[in-house]
Amino acid sequence: MEKAARKTGNDAAPVMRLPAHETIYRELRALVLFGDLAPGQAVTIQGLCDRLGAGMTPVREALRRLIAEGALEFQGNRRVSVPLLDAGNIGELIYARQWLDPYLAGRATARATAEDLARLTAIDDDLDAAILRGDMRGYLELNYRFHRTLYELAAAPILADVADGLWLRFGPSLRVVCGRVGTEGLPDRHKDLLDAMRAGDAGAAATAIRADVVQGMEQVRQSLSRQPRGD
Repeated sequence: MEKAARKTGNDAAPVMRLPAHETIYRELRALVLFGDLAPGQAVTIQGLCDRLGAGMTPVREALRRLIAEGALEFQGNRRVSVPLLDAGNIGELIYARQWLDPYLAGRATARATAEDLARLTAIDDDLDAAILRGDMRGYLELNYRFHRTLYELAAAPILADVADGLWLRFGPSLRVVCGRVGTEGLPDRHKDLLDAMRAGDAGAAATAIRADVVQGMEQVRQSLSRQPRGD
């Protein structure tokens, strides 16, 4: 049953509280997505409860969902870990993203308003600022937000969810890349995409985002190929 809405002011819109299990799921998902849980690093369920300040039940429910999504794997002895990617995994991710992201970018271009483009531009400006100040977590969060916003503008919710789910697979490895090359060495082809979207050129937008995807994923592939499997 929904909890009653609370108001933030006399005329403020009601603010709905998320159920505890959904809040914990989102917090744990962010730990995976932005690499706070390193690939291959085993953590205990109790340790996650302590880290999140949550009870065992919502944490177990969040873990169940993330394991089903392929973001985590059960190690036994009440431990879970982020799966390690290999060359085959990266190849599959590149293949999937080379189709999905350009398709969604083309759809988003046909639907984006001036306000939508301003929102994307603002996110990309913040991303540039994060790179300049060497803010690795900020870069990862803003880069994800840029792509997620693009997916939402495409108005293809099933495909957007598929594309978003892929981020859970390679997001932790982006953190590895950041740790190895720093934020200044990371690719940013968003400017080409934004120029194409402003011009209403869906084909050019698809080409730009494909270049962004391939360049970024190849950096992940190269970084992992230099990483000893015991790391």
